[in-house]
Amino acid sequence: MSQTAALPAGAAIADLFKGAMRRLAASVTVITASHQDRRGGMTATAVCSVSVVPPLLLVCVNRQGSTHPLIRDSGRFAVNLLAAGQDAVAGAFARSALSGEDQFDVAGIWSPAPGGMPLLAGAAATLVCRVETTVEAGSHTVFIGAVEAVHLPEPAPEALVYAAGGYKRLM
Repeated sequence: MSQTAALPAGAAIADLFKGAMRRLAASVTVITASHQDRRGGMTATAVCSVSVVPPLLLVCVNRQGSTHPLIRDSGRFAVNLLAAGQDAVAGAFARSALSGEDQFDVAGIWSPAPGGMPLLAGAAATLVCRVETTVEAGSHTVFIGAVEAVHLPEPAPEALVYAAGGYKRLM
């Protein structure tokens, strides 16, 4: 039986919206930032290219999350596109009991990029960005970043994808 809602009030539309977004397949990323000897990160699928010339990338970050002030205050962030098999990394940076340095201890090998953003070894790609524009939208801030550096390992690893409530491999 299917569920349909035009525009019900409150939580009902939010729950349906979340259900619809779980069906939207997307690459899994870990967005990282560093500020004043603190580093943090979050798992996200809300990442999108904006422009090739100049290279711009957007990320959507919940203002209540611990990564938001790090990006806001440093003006920089990195996007680590996870490779297939990096499910544990995604889990460590998703909503869990772990936070701050504990996430990095559990989740792979990290090295600092210029400016201090942590970059994940074995990621399908990494992009280092300087915040160019911010837009407040609902509970989130959309950070549009000017891409300053890109790392593409060869051979290109298979990407980790999130769809239907779980991590998937592309076939």
